Amino acid sequence: MDDINLHYRFLNWRRRIREIREARAVRFQERYKRMLKDGDTLSYHGNSDEVGCYVAPRPLSKGNCYFEVTIMDTGVRGTIAVGLVPQFYKLDHQPGWLPYSVAYHADDGKLYNGNPVGQQFGPKCNRGDRIGCGIYTDTFESGLTTVFFTKNGKEVGSVVVPVAPDGLFPAIGMHSLGEEVRLDLQAEWAQDEDDSVMMVDSHEDDWGRLYDVQASGTLLEYVGKGKSIMDVGLAQARQPLTTRSHYFEVEIVDAGEKCYIALGLARRDYPKNRHPGWSRGSVAYHADDGKIFHGSGVGDPFGPRCFEGDIMGCGIMFPRDYHSDSEDEQDDWEPMAVRPKQGRVQNLVYLNDIDDEEEGDDPEQDQEGRKVTVFFTRNGKIIGRREVMVPAGGFYPTIGMLSSGEKVKVDLHPLSG
Repeated sequence: MDDINLHYRFLNWRRRIREIREARAVRFQERYKRMLKDGDTLSYHGNSDEVGCYVAPRPLSKGNCYFEVTIMDTGVRGTIAVGLVPQFYKLDHQPGWLPYSVAYHADDGKLYNGNPVGQQFGPKCNRGDRIGCGIYTDTFESGLTTVFFTKNGKEVGSVVVPVAPDGLFPAIGMHSLGEEVRLDLQAEWAQDEDDSVMMVDSHEDDWGRLYDVQASGTLLEYVGKGKSIMDVGLAQARQPLTTRSHYFEVEIVDAGEKCYIALGLARRDYPKNRHPGWSRGSVAYHADDGKIFHGSGVGDPFGPRCFEGDIMGCGIMFPRDYHSDSEDEQDDWEPMAVRPKQGRVQNLVYLNDIDDEEEGDDPEQDQEGRKVTVFFTRNGKIIGRREVMVPAGGFYPTIGMLSSGEKVKVDLHPLSG
């Protein structure tokens, strides 16, 4: 009898040991649903009606208090969420929707803190952006901690949240086809304002006005709502085009959702919520439909549509006797070298026997100034010209954007140097 009891006790011990091992294995096992994982890359694998979620195997701790996610592709909607959740979080919910979870959502820039209704928190995030999430380990008191989020290495904001008994685990949510991210659970981040300021020259001095457009180096990014035609983002150069600097270019880095990108010239007091070309005192070439807009909300067929990677250019062919008062005030501008870059548009600063393309009524004929010929290029080739009246004060390089994710790289002096 004693042998039988001893045998059953031995079997119970073995079962207990096996259960403990299984529990430990489960505790440190990553969990994900409707996602494919290839190394450190996660991609959405659903039908866009259901959420996909990933939860890391270990919670953030004092020794590992930060992680980052790089957006490789925003897919159809860019509904990517980065945050912290309890260990056994329901994988059919976005991080931040359920209690004891918090997340920064890329598609709307909102913070979701245990609630399916978000609060405005930071900028939207697009392809190429890095979203970081971490905890301040010195705030682990009374079951609360401070969670902070970053975008491209700069802190966006922070929030105090309750800590689940098992800790806060890194989590990523996705909700539309094509979404893909790269996960770095060993990322490091240290706040150093001086270094961050030195890293990138914003080039904001080049711009007289920036509305719903963020400048980072030569890159301009649309940060507006993009919900209606009143949500235009506008960037207007500080200096107008002159005979010394008569041409500029824009490279489409990211076409965003709709590629509602326009490049052209506008008067200095141009309305901030109007695409270049829509209102008087402006002319512009629009990438999404290839039309030219000249002081009117109705465009005319003009050239090919433009896409990601295309370079759009705009310049003025001045009459040889042209002189603007604004040129006398710009002594700090360097004279333009008449040496075009290889494969780029040639220096067409002066008008040479070009036939008028427009006859009849001119929407700007009542303005002061002289007529000049504005030309547009695509990938270094002139696609068309339009004769226009220069408004008082000159024509300023102006760029408009209107849909989420649009990014362009600007060169205001491509023919110099």
